[in-house]
Amino acid sequence: MDLDETAARLGVPVEDVDRVHRLAGDRPSAPLPAKADAPAILDRLAVRPDDAAEVMAGWPDPDSPLWTPELRWLLDRSIALVRADLGGHGWLSPGPELPRERGPAWRHLYVYAYLALADVVTTYHRDHGIADAVSWVTLADLGRNLAVDRRMRREGWPVMQSWLTLHARGGIYELGRLQHQRGGTAIGLHIPESGPMTPEAVAASLDEARAFFPRHFPDERYTAFSCGSWLLDPQLLEYLPEDSNIVRFQRMFELEPYEEPEGQDADVEVLRFVFRTLTTPLDQLPRRTVLQRAIVDHLKAGRHWRIHRGRFPI
Repeated sequence: MDLDETAARLGVPVEDVDRVHRLAGDRPSAPLPAKADAPAILDRLAVRPDDAAEVMAGWPDPDSPLWTPELRWLLDRSIALVRADLGGHGWLSPGPELPRERGPAWRHLYVYAYLALADVVTTYHRDHGIADAVSWVTLADLGRNLAVDRRMRREGWPVMQSWLTLHARGGIYELGRLQHQRGGTAIGLHIPESGPMTPEAVAASLDEARAFFPRHFPDERYTAFSCGSWLLDPQLLEYLPEDSNIVRFQRMFELEPYEEPEGQDADVEVLRFVFRTLTTPLDQLPRRTVLQRAIVDHLKAGRHWRIHRGRFPI
């Protein structure tokens, strides 16, 4: 294949196409589910009707005029790239950021890859004795992220397409209120958008994880829970009451010495998670909650948020 020509037709840097070509190689891909089965699968993955309709409209039928040869190549090789790292738990990009305004095939190419990998990863889960209920509630983060991306007017997906490869490889599990990421000696904690982060809900999720990982991954040894987030920024203590859920969550952790995270801007991440927008002017952001007012006032004062890392023993 001509990498330069493929990249030009996809509208992406040739380096991104070369990366997919190198990492996927001739490794096996995986088929999509039958189109007739897709609506039920999308429903099980908590994909909202409006997003599901778009996914179905762009379905990669063999005779679909929406799917150019280079799109079909990228879909096949991105599936192979992610599948080759089944069981992995590090950050992984499935491929280049595409110009999604070109239509549903472009907008949802990595959603189709995720659907193709659903059977692969649920088989991996079963091989580790993981209950179907845990599998599907974990994989249903797809629907949550598509809904958030729609709310963000399509600004959110470039990060989400890499985030969701954790789910598609068996690297992360949603256990109650928190998501728990495998890796190293610490279980990484993530906070999905799924309701209040009460101390009781957090404690129950941690207890579930304490039993889950030794049972299903007995060869892995975890000694701590860890988190890297703007939620651990001590500057929040200037604004939030002592009994707020965020403050109580933050106080569980012993913070590591601060280091500027590579490739992450904490101000951008705060806007992403608190307001679900990256482009709205500060003066137009809502101020309905104490947290929203804190974020806006902090930034308008010319100050910046920080992503801190912390941990506490299991």
